[in-house]
Amino acid sequence: MQISDPEGFLRDLFDIAVEVADPMAMIPARLPEKPNGRVVVIGAGKASARMAEAVESAWGPCEGLVITRYGYDRPCQGIEIVEAAHPVPDQVGLEASARMLDLLEGLGEDDFVLALISGGASALLVQPAGRITLEEKQAVNAALLSCGAPIDRMNTLRKHLSRVKGGQLAAAAFPAKMLTLMISDVPGDDPAYIGSGPTVGDASTIEDARAIIAQWSIPAPASVQEVLAARTGVVPPGDERLSRVENMVIAAPSQSLFAASARAEEADCDIRLLGDDLEGEAREVAREHAELAKSLRGPRPMLLLSGGELTVTRTGDGVGGPNAEYALALALALDGAPGIYAIACDTDGVDGAAEVAGAVVSPETLSKAAAAKLDPEAALMQNDAHSFFETLGDQVVTGPTLTNVNDFRAILVLPS
Repeated sequence: MQISDPEGFLRDLFDIAVEVADPMAMIPARLPEKPNGRVVVIGAGKASARMAEAVESAWGPCEGLVITRYGYDRPCQGIEIVEAAHPVPDQVGLEASARMLDLLEGLGEDDFVLALISGGASALLVQPAGRITLEEKQAVNAALLSCGAPIDRMNTLRKHLSRVKGGQLAAAAFPAKMLTLMISDVPGDDPAYIGSGPTVGDASTIEDARAIIAQWSIPAPASVQEVLAARTGVVPPGDERLSRVENMVIAAPSQSLFAASARAEEADCDIRLLGDDLEGEAREVAREHAELAKSLRGPRPMLLLSGGELTVTRTGDGVGGPNAEYALALALALDGAPGIYAIACDTDGVDGAAEVAGAVVSPETLSKAAAAKLDPEAALMQNDAHSFFETLGDQVVTGPTLTNVNDFRAILVLPS
């Protein structure tokens, strides 16, 4: 089969990857029958409002509170949806998190809590430990996002500076029974790292958190140092307060990659899955992928698929995110190689802090940039990939997708 519109084909694959992770399509089949007695629904994350909508489509109106990102609201019958800031938390998220803890206070053994957690919950569930203020929490979070630390290290530190993460939300609901449904956006799909694991025990220590502060030179005001010198609130695995919790991952990056792979096979592509859990500096991974793509020209179209969560160590003041930076570095490394196209997008529709999912790359990317008098090397140095692709008209803008299974990257190598 000939692929007549490579860029359209890649965008179709991305849309399929997002569609298969839609909570409305998967949650009703994963829910048990609605329990008798008091049922409380709580949640946080970019997909959490859509998850709540799906729950009520199966169970009818429910009592509860869910915190999602601005612009990700969904109509619910009984569950209150609060929109707050992400990726840097705000006062609205702080107040909503406090009300969520109040909602859980005093629940008994006969009560049931359904928790809906997806990527983004770390910033949206914000209740700092000790004397840490919101402003100090915001500063630590901003430093984490720009330092290049892997997501699991970020979330370890976040847990020890929080009153809700690392199993503490589940502990607040004890002795009620709890079922947590999770949509994974983390490499490896470890429930302890999805949204910083608010209902999952964690074996990390205060010493681990202090080491992260030191390794990535995160500014730590006196209040943060006090918390990291005291006893952690993070709940260890095996703690009695977690004994009535079941955590279930219901969607993950691998499912989206497999769905895209199946569609590509229909187009007679050879498929190479590079992994759904890739980590590392976006521009470095892009260079590796470019070299691989250039070596794989064959008689049939070849598709390289990957997921995971890449990082960006910011050295400039431009507008960029890991997917756009990957795409720009890939275009530079491919240097106009004929017949190679690519797409790199975040499945939540937001790459970094920009309201843009990502970008597409073609053999004409650099020539179009030259015609527009753009310097791609300078844009990469300034972490300004979004501005670069906006000028070219090669951004992928979806708006809120209402789900989040992390990055989706596809490179298409056409036969010579």
